[in-house]
Amino acid sequence: MIENEKEKICQMIDHTLLKPYASSSDLKQLCSEAREYHFKMVAINSYPVKMCKEFLKGSDVHVGAAIGFPLGQTTIECKCFETNEAINHGADEIDYVINISKLKDGDLDYIRKEMRSIKNLCEPKGIILKVILETCYLTKEEIISVCEIAKEIKPNFVKTSTGFGAEGATAENVKLMKQVVGDSVEVKAAGGIRSLDKMKAMIEAGATRIGTSSGIKIIKELQERNYENN
Repeated sequence: MIENEKEKICQMIDHTLLKPYASSSDLKQLCSEAREYHFKMVAINSYPVKMCKEFLKGSDVHVGAAIGFPLGQTTIECKCFETNEAINHGADEIDYVINISKLKDGDLDYIRKEMRSIKNLCEPKGIILKVILETCYLTKEEIISVCEIAKEIKPNFVKTSTGFGAEGATAENVKLMKQVVGDSVEVKAAGGIRSLDKMKAMIEAGATRIGTSSGIKIIKELQERNYENN
């Protein structure tokens, strides 16, 4: 039962390394750790997708590419090109940042077009798509608006944060996002999740995937608690 719990938690974790100074040896270590702990995915920038795909050859760990990262301030055409390149290089999942400025302008048609354009590249190839809202910069109404669009277009996930914003995931925002999308779309929580308790709070709020660079620490916390309770 304990091993089943560990496996379940590991399979919810996107093992993350998005730092601009990550070297090839850092990325190789990330992939080695993801393979060892059987995390669901490695979350990386789009450039090293091909390299990480090779590092993970023979495993079922997904390679996920961050698109328009971390600001979201590129055109739809640029995001589509980057998405297509990442898929061609072996990405199994795409996490893209919405154009927050367009959302602030109230241009929901743009947000809808952006989401649909990227989904149209991912869906035919079976690529999992996650839409990053960067909730720390949004009002409750803006979060609801993007989630309502997601409920219509149906990417696989809506995601709280890049981890580079002013604040990461909160249970309150995860709960709000899940309330809006319902069973149509899953929710990924990311940003500032560095403990087992924080991860469990996100899961209780409705998240089914967790983006964190502290995955190993979280699993060790889980093992220690299970040891103490037995």
